[in-house]
Amino acid sequence: MPHPLTEAAVARPCAICARFDDLGADGRPARLGIMGGTFDPIHIGHLSVAEQVREALGLDAVLFIPAGVPVFKRARRIAPAADRLAMCRLAVADNPFFDVSDIEIRRGGDTYTVDTLREMRAHYPDNVEFWFIIGADAVASISLWRESDAIAQLCKLAAVTRPGFQLDGATRAQVDEAGAFDVRYLQATALSVSSSDLRERLEHGQSIRYLTTDGVCDYIREKGLYGYAEGGKEDAEDVSRDAEGGPRCGCCR
Repeated sequence: MPHPLTEAAVARPCAICARFDDLGADGRPARLGIMGGTFDPIHIGHLSVAEQVREALGLDAVLFIPAGVPVFKRARRIAPAADRLAMCRLAVADNPFFDVSDIEIRRGGDTYTVDTLREMRAHYPDNVEFWFIIGADAVASISLWRESDAIAQLCKLAAVTRPGFQLDGATRAQVDEAGAFDVRYLQATALSVSSSDLRERLEHGQSIRYLTTDGVCDYIREKGLYGYAEGGKEDAEDVSRDAEGGPRCGCCR
């Protein structure tokens, strides 16, 4: 059963996350899904895949871990880590099987998966099995990740494919040759949405309603993220209104 996010759980200091710090403490086998990413911003595609993997693998929980300084995205500007973390928390708040960890942001410096997994392994007992959720296209390059051999020892991989996309035999063989990875290939219902799509829509003053959660939409408006403030979409004639007549953000109209 999922752990309720009580006020006491939120108030006490946590090593990994508020909801699931005690996962496995009772000695029973448990499965923890791990979804890392920039989440710039988080969207319904992330949430849907996590839920589908949770059900398919019988995960007890899924942990979203926003990257602090993603090494592969230095070339572009990303939203501040505190904002990406806050949006993730808003997005998962109503799912008792989900939580968010700030361990990569707290750690500082460049973000590497192997460091995160080691920190988590040091916290959780051995009866907690880690499942790292990754796109099937990305799993083909797993051997290029820092200390990929160690990653293979620290977690199992849930490689998610989309309908119509098949990982060919040669690529799967390449993954097998890269190390002792335990990979489960799963097909998830695809949602054609990406963080870059949302950013582009916001830059052009277009709606992202139903592409992420209402809480994330409101946060983007309040903080003026992704060019929203510069878009000038708060002109009276462009602002939509909610059921109570109050102004709604341009990104959610």
